[in-house]
Amino acid sequence: MYVKSLTLRGFKSFASATTLRLEPGITCIVGPNGSGKSNVVDALAWVMGEQGAKSLRGGKMEDVIFAGTSGRPPLGRAEVSLTIDNSDGALPIDYAEVTITRTMFRSGGSEYAINGTGCRLLDVQELLSDSGIGREMHVIVGQGQLDTVLRATPEERRGFIEEAAGVLKHRKRKERALRKLESMEGNLTRLGDLTTEIRRQLGPLGRQAETARRAATIQAEARDARLRILADDLVQLTSALEQEIADERALVRRREAAQEALATAEEAVAGLEAERARLTPALTEVQDRWYALSSLVERLRALRDLAGERVRLLGAEEEELRAEEQGRGGASSRDPEQLRAQAEQVRAQETALLATVADLARALADAEEERSAAEAAHAEEQARLQRLARAVADRREGLARLAGQVAARRTRVEAGEGEVARLTEAAQAVLGRASRAEQDFAALESTVLDVEQGEEGLDEAHEQAEERRVSAEAEVRRLEEELRAAQGEQGAHRARVEALALSLRRTDGASALLAEGGQGHGVEGSLSGRLRVEAGREAAVAAALGWAAEALVVDGLDGARAALRWLRDQDQGRAGLLVGGSVVGGTGTGTGWPDLPGYAVWAADVVRVQAGDAALGGVVTGLLDRVALVGSDEEASRLVREFPGVTAVTDEGDVYGPGWVRGGSSAAPSLLELQSAHDEAQAGVATATARAERLTFELGAARTALEAAESEADATLEALHENDARMTAVAEQLAQLGQTMRGARSEHERTAAAIATAQQRLEAARTELEELQGRLVAAEEEPGQTAEPDTAERERLAEVAARARSAETEARLALRTSEERARALTGRAEGLEAAARNELAARQRAAARRARRAEDRRTAEAVATGAAYLLERVGELLGVATTGRDAARAEQARLDETTARARTRVSEVAAELRDVTDSVHADEIARAEQRLRIEALETRAVEELGVDAVTLVEEYGPHRPVPHVPGPDESPDDPDLPGPTPFVREVQDKRLRTAERRLAQLGRVNPLALEEYAALEERHSFLVEQVEDLRRSKADLLHIVKEVDERVERVFAEAFHDTAAQFERVFARLFPGGEGRITLTDPDNMLTTGIEVEARPPGKRIKRLSLLSGGERSLTAVALLVAIFKARPSPFYIMDEVEAALDDTNLGRLITLFEELRDSSQLIVITHQKRTMEIADALYGVSMRGDGVTTVVSQRVRDVTPSGVRARQAEPEEVAT
Repeated sequence: MYVKSLTLRGFKSFASATTLRLEPGITCIVGPNGSGKSNVVDALAWVMGEQGAKSLRGGKMEDVIFAGTSGRPPLGRAEVSLTIDNSDGALPIDYAEVTITRTMFRSGGSEYAINGTGCRLLDVQELLSDSGIGREMHVIVGQGQLDTVLRATPEERRGFIEEAAGVLKHRKRKERALRKLESMEGNLTRLGDLTTEIRRQLGPLGRQAETARRAATIQAEARDARLRILADDLVQLTSALEQEIADERALVRRREAAQEALATAEEAVAGLEAERARLTPALTEVQDRWYALSSLVERLRALRDLAGERVRLLGAEEEELRAEEQGRGGASSRDPEQLRAQAEQVRAQETALLATVADLARALADAEEERSAAEAAHAEEQARLQRLARAVADRREGLARLAGQVAARRTRVEAGEGEVARLTEAAQAVLGRASRAEQDFAALESTVLDVEQGEEGLDEAHEQAEERRVSAEAEVRRLEEELRAAQGEQGAHRARVEALALSLRRTDGASALLAEGGQGHGVEGSLSGRLRVEAGREAAVAAALGWAAEALVVDGLDGARAALRWLRDQDQGRAGLLVGGSVVGGTGTGTGWPDLPGYAVWAADVVRVQAGDAALGGVVTGLLDRVALVGSDEEASRLVREFPGVTAVTDEGDVYGPGWVRGGSSAAPSLLELQSAHDEAQAGVATATARAERLTFELGAARTALEAAESEADATLEALHENDARMTAVAEQLAQLGQTMRGARSEHERTAAAIATAQQRLEAARTELEELQGRLVAAEEEPGQTAEPDTAERERLAEVAARARSAETEARLALRTSEERARALTGRAEGLEAAARNELAARQRAAARRARRAEDRRTAEAVATGAAYLLERVGELLGVATTGRDAARAEQARLDETTARARTRVSEVAAELRDVTDSVHADEIARAEQRLRIEALETRAVEELGVDAVTLVEEYGPHRPVPHVPGPDESPDDPDLPGPTPFVREVQDKRLRTAERRLAQLGRVNPLALEEYAALEERHSFLVEQVEDLRRSKADLLHIVKEVDERVERVFAEAFHDTAAQFERVFARLFPGGEGRITLTDPDNMLTTGIEVEARPPGKRIKRLSLLSGGERSLTAVALLVAIFKARPSPFYIMDEVEAALDDTNLGRLITLFEELRDSSQLIVITHQKRTMEIADALYGVSMRGDGVTTVVSQRVRDVTPSGVRARQAEPEEVAT
């Protein structure tokens, strides 16, 4: 396997498509500096997956695309294709030739392809890693990388060997497995939580499903009973119809008397209806007034409570502000005036110190002048002595040669003066262009100032509009949150009212009586609904009343007997009944009762009956005869002992009597407690409703304000965008003029630099000319001088110059010290002034906050006072409205009752009249009505039960026996089940009532519970299986990690031992007589151990790499890399000027290693060394044309050995471009 060709298109300096065709052996790439040789190395690294822009000598990855030159435009993409000969099958792919292509677009997109098929970067890296070419690119040894190898940490050196051994791929596999494990742990945790939650839900849902099964069985039994009762009704109606057809008769009686009675009754009804019509508007008005006043009372009460809470909160805030000011007034606060005074003192010190700095600066200037004068005198004396010395030497050399040098320097001076003049003219022309561009730029900048001034106003307007919008949004969010809270509170109270109403529904005999409406029984309602108990005393009063707490109130003993008889006949259970007025007296303490101690109170004193139930009060007093309420069991025991005839009841509901105690825990609250909680929840609903209505109104106003603020913000933003567009246009024009100015300036700078260089050369030539002329004159004027000049004066002047420099240094040090002190005083003064400003602002803000809180509190107190006054007045009006409403209702009820009796009389007379008038058709009408009833029964059977009349009679008629319906705990196949029984109407009626009562006792039934339970149970089983699958997968991943660790440890150990042996041999080759070896930092842990390199060149005792010379470090790095190459050879290696720092001897040793590597790998070498070029099998010359584009020329060097002597022949080859 070897690199067969490399094609570059638009990559860095390779603007045109360039193909380098390579062959096995050593290929050298040569060329001058900057021609693009290293770009070939960058292209190889880039196409093999390099991702670091810095590794490619760029700032960002787009820098690899040809950027253009003065003669060629930039390109939009870069593409490099690497073709590898895979005839030996080193790459795990079924192709003898593999081409890897990478394309980069200037938009940032990147594509990879293998043999023209798109792929991922990971596919390229894994394909190459199997052949020993890792993603770290250890096969590419670039410029400066040798020292990087030595400076690497032990763990980084380990990476070189791992990459060569192909271990990195296994490490990446382990990392992926560990990431999967981490994700799997999270999934297991979530699945565990979900399984636990579902398991928790299965219990309640299972109970619901069991209830649904029982309800289904009971419903089936109720449906069967209802069908049989309906079939019996249908059979009886049909029989009656047949009987009426068989027994038809005519009835004609007293028609005239009936007509007169009907007219009289209708006149009475008309009068009553007119009177009721007159009363209805007044009643409606009274009720509307009562509802309005009730709503107003609730709103005023809420407003009063809200204002009171506001007053309390503002008072607390004032206390907090006062405490905060007192805290600031302590040791931590400072007076602003004192801070200003301190700042002025520091400013005065600063002024004095600045004056000292000025004096020191003048002293430094004097010292610099003295030093300059002394150094000038010393330099002049030194030059004089040098001239004398040169004159003596020139005399010895001869005047003829000196005169020739003078003539040559004079010619050079004249040429330099001409060059300076030409460049000066060019600079003047460039300055003219720059000046014109600057004038245009200044004119355009005035326009920018106008646009910017307009933008400042727009910015301020937009910021203010945005602040108003943000403030409005915050207000809307606040009101929405408060409204949601109020609605949630309203919903919670309503839900509580509904739940308590459901709890108040009775499921015993009392509920049956209430459901019947007390018709014929005299039932007036429940006792709990007609009593009002002090808050907190409900449980105690319920315990004191006992069975009576859940009893019903009847109007007399006859009604009570009728109610009990009805319960027995209908099999509706039992009920407790209280007879109103059976005990004379009212609520309150009875006569002869003892005076209780302070910890007890009579139960009768905490109970009130509703208005109009004075008779019931006597009954309650009798039930609570000598019953006292106490707080604890100890008080109850003491009270019973002190007052033997008194019964004590605690707040928990425990009852203490003379010689007996009844109590303990209660499974459910009493009806009194439920009724009290129900009334309290209704009051909460009213309060929450009023608050929600107020917040809804405020929210509508806030949303209107928000829409206005958003419109204003959008308008100012649009104006800003328009101004930005104008700024952008002006900025583009300024950019063009700026580019023109910068170009002119750059050209002027280059011309100025050229002038400066020319002037420097001219001055140097003039200096040399003057020096040579002086030497010539001195040589001619002093023909006989041969002695050395005296140097005493020079030494004296040197001492004077040294003293002057020392004085200058001391003056400079003093000046810098004073300047630092002055800067410190400046910072301190500015800090004190800022602290004074901040303290003054804080006090002003605190005063403003106090004023606002006081004003808010006064407003809230006024609102609370007004609301309380209005509440009192409206309460009085509400009492008046209540009295008027009750009177109007009573009058309306009287009229309704009278009207009902009159209408009944009209109906009776009209019925009698119809009988007399329609005597001929009486039987037909009767038969038609009977048929209608039959049809109604048939329609009901179809609509309600889904059974037609024929099927209903055939399958459920009274002639069919009634089968036994299995219960939820019975099996239909049980032979011991009872058999069918004959139809009995009373039995079926009782059976239907029993089924309905059992359904009522079951409570609310979830009809979907069976399906939900089955679905939830199925999901639970599925999740349990998923958890087990995840645990098995986790075990498999742990096994994979263990296998990877074992393989990495084995492969690395083998690679390390082979590399260590090769390093010793290679180091001995490069350093004859030296010693080098590599060791493990942690031999006991082969998975994480690093690698240390020890090198001792011949004749030296050092082993530390940092103490080696540059050439020795380079050779040591080469030895380590070559050892890795030999231990784990790769198909090819790229060397970029690795021998640049080596001398001839070491270069020869390195070349020997290159020749050894040629036998197993392909070498691509970037070099400037001729000896390296001599061993190459092919040469590529790289050069750069004047347009900045790299071109390549190749020459193949073939071995010609006809006589056994190795010779080289250069054959030029063309490179596809």
